[in-house]
Amino acid sequence: MTTDSRILRLQQAATHLLRNIIEDQASVGIVRFSTDAFTLSPLTTIDSESTREKLIKLLPSTASGSTNMCKGLNLGLQVLRTDNGVVLGDEIIFLTDGEATDDIGSCSRDAIKTGAIIHTIALGPNAANALRDMATQTGGIYFSPNDQITSNQLMDAFASLTLSNGDYTKDPVQLESVGVKTSDWFNGTVSVDQTVGNKTSFVIIYQQSVPIISIQSPSGSIYNQTEMNPDILLKTLTLNVPGTAEPGDWKYSIQTKTLQALTITVTSHAASADVPPIIVKARMNQQFSDGTKPLIVFAEVSQNYRPVINAEVWATLESQSGSAQELQLLDNGAGADAFQNDGIYSRYFTKLEKGRISLKVRVKNQDGQARISLQKKNGAPYVPGYVVNGVVELNPPKPQVSEEPLEVGSFTRTAIGESFEVAFTGTAPPNFPPNKITDLSADIQEDSVLLSWTAPGEDLDQGKAKSYEIRWSYDLQMLRENFSNGHVVNTAAVSPLEAGSVEQHSFNLSFTIQNGTTLFFAVQSEDEQNAKSETSNIAQVSKILPDPNLHGISNPGLNLTVLVISLCVVIMVICFVVAVITWSVRRRKRLG
Repeated sequence: MTTDSRILRLQQAATHLLRNIIEDQASVGIVRFSTDAFTLSPLTTIDSESTREKLIKLLPSTASGSTNMCKGLNLGLQVLRTDNGVVLGDEIIFLTDGEATDDIGSCSRDAIKTGAIIHTIALGPNAANALRDMATQTGGIYFSPNDQITSNQLMDAFASLTLSNGDYTKDPVQLESVGVKTSDWFNGTVSVDQTVGNKTSFVIIYQQSVPIISIQSPSGSIYNQTEMNPDILLKTLTLNVPGTAEPGDWKYSIQTKTLQALTITVTSHAASADVPPIIVKARMNQQFSDGTKPLIVFAEVSQNYRPVINAEVWATLESQSGSAQELQLLDNGAGADAFQNDGIYSRYFTKLEKGRISLKVRVKNQDGQARISLQKKNGAPYVPGYVVNGVVELNPPKPQVSEEPLEVGSFTRTAIGESFEVAFTGTAPPNFPPNKITDLSADIQEDSVLLSWTAPGEDLDQGKAKSYEIRWSYDLQMLRENFSNGHVVNTAAVSPLEAGSVEQHSFNLSFTIQNGTTLFFAVQSEDEQNAKSETSNIAQVSKILPDPNLHGISNPGLNLTVLVISLCVVIMVICFVVAVITWSVRRRKRLG
């Protein structure tokens, strides 16, 4: 991609940031750097739409000279100090081609000590590692967008760079971010749920010629070019939905007769200051991988700190070259996922490719299956009372919480995580064994044993394992520590299913299971390279039959009489004990 194309994309993304993302009353300054550094705007409070537009007009439109990062970084910190003399907690968005002509490592050490939060965006394939380290050590976010226009990664990065203070009703929410290269129709649906709708914007970016656009609201209202704000220089069309966007499915249709890249970005805010919106947070378990440990993709979907379960979650992992891999993330408590229905969707990422990789997550509930769990993930336990000066003060009764989750309706969300880097030795990516089975369960049905578990994959939770090895023992400790010493179960008839599927295997042991017997079972799986998984969790099962000599109550009236007599005897014994204690106390007093 040419320098001019990158500058245009920078203008588009920075304009989106200033126009739709940064909150009112924030203070914004702009610094440009190349061979030298210049202040384009001092710290300016955003107090009106006209102020936003003035800042947008100051964005650089050309690029020249070298990349002196230290001059740009130092001037940015200097501008931040103009309000109160310190930069502690202030934020810098530091965008560069990443190829420093100076020693960015030396000045980044000083910048880290200032306490400023530095987000870094590195364009191009040769970005300095110091940019990633600077973001990590200051609490900032690191992005490395590729040059594929349809990825929309630079727009996503700028839209994700505001750090929340925990009040999500004030934060922007990205509903959609998608692109395509076409000479025909580009259609899609964006679901606006009840938690969002204020300050909703549709931003369409085109590469060459202005497309024909139609956006239809759930009630059938049509918005076309006449209701949009065109920017010929930036090659954008923006629809700002008036008031609060009505909930439901918004459909967009974009037509172009010229083969070109098109993208659409939809952003909104909370519909009410009292109801936090559904949000998505995406991340990897590692920001740098040498291939020795598996990478895991995480997406946390929540509303007011409550997990959103049963959503459809997809992750797109895209390299600098533009090759992309899609993974469906799961919240099933198997494979990479630690706990079922906690709102954290996970999956192993095994098809590693050298270089920097970007992460984008898409979440939707267009089939109506998602729910908001009423059980918060964290919270203080209910305390029935407390003691004041030796007196117990009771709290109000614990409120009853419904076990039924709340329906959330149709919604769509997109979110991006920090870019990460993969650098393994050799040319081929490492081979990972099948993931450990963590949900093995066992049940005895007469003289048969039924085992159930979630299928692992060929590589962790991807693909299909080659085979299973099932063993059992009377000794839990032995099976846990010496799996190979357990008794083997014949698995010749078991063909592993695709990862994530429910496996069930029923079999008869070579002996009759006696009453009172307890058995322990464990499983290992193996891939095509004969790599074995860790031993599964140990499943325990016991055969307990009722005693045939125990009969039911044949005379309820007689049983009630026995109960009453027993109760009377107990009361008499208690009274006798009390009388004896009283007599003993009086006798001691008389003797004293």
